[in-house]
Amino acid sequence: MTLLHMVILGFGMLLSLAAAGYVKYQFARGQEIRLRSRMTGADVARRILRDHDITDVEVHEHQGFLSDHYNPGNKTLNLSPDVYNGRSAAAAGVAAHEVGHALQHARGDLTMWARSILVYPAHFGGMLAPFLVIGGLALGSAHQIAAGKPGFAAGLAYAGVGLFAVALLCSLFIVWNEFDASSKAKTSLVRLGITNGEEEDSGVRAVLFAAGLTYVASAVIAAMELAYWAAQAGLFGSNRQE
Repeated sequence: MTLLHMVILGFGMLLSLAAAGYVKYQFARGQEIRLRSRMTGADVARRILRDHDITDVEVHEHQGFLSDHYNPGNKTLNLSPDVYNGRSAAAAGVAAHEVGHALQHARGDLTMWARSILVYPAHFGGMLAPFLVIGGLALGSAHQIAAGKPGFAAGLAYAGVGLFAVALLCSLFIVWNEFDASSKAKTSLVRLGITNGEEEDSGVRAVLFAAGLTYVASAVIAAMELAYWAAQAGLFGSNRQE
């Protein structure tokens, strides 16, 4: 492992921790903003689903802090206790966001389809990719690429970099998917009168924006990994070890 890669990994860890901490901070602030409608997160989810005539999605309470998610496999919307039972702007925002994913699924949105197709290859590819690049380097991929005569070693390196590119592409689709779900959530909350006034609306926006930043952080980390390993493979003309 090079010094540069250690710096990238350290920066990525700090970025992820900062994003996660910011979500918790904004969620705690949003919990202090009580909804005038007095609706719980579960009420919000069922109200929006009903408004869109979606009757085959069940809403359940799911243990864990901010463990909220929509499962397209069994069409269940799983809300953490603070969201399921909460009557705050934070609870409404998170619940509506998860319903946003259910709406994407029901409509066959491109982002939901692409995310489901790419997520597993990206996960396993991301674990395999460094070994392919390192294997290619050990066999002389950089020399082959520099000479303009790519062979087996260069092929290994190219395959590894390609897998990193798939991981980045998946991260970008996830960012798109998450912000689209948040957009649907904010629109539904206002249109249905679930949130009332700037304080409630701004509380929802802050929580959803903070949550979205965690996915942006993942995409930034994926981009840095791709650039680093592409450089190591010699695609930028050099693979000098730091």
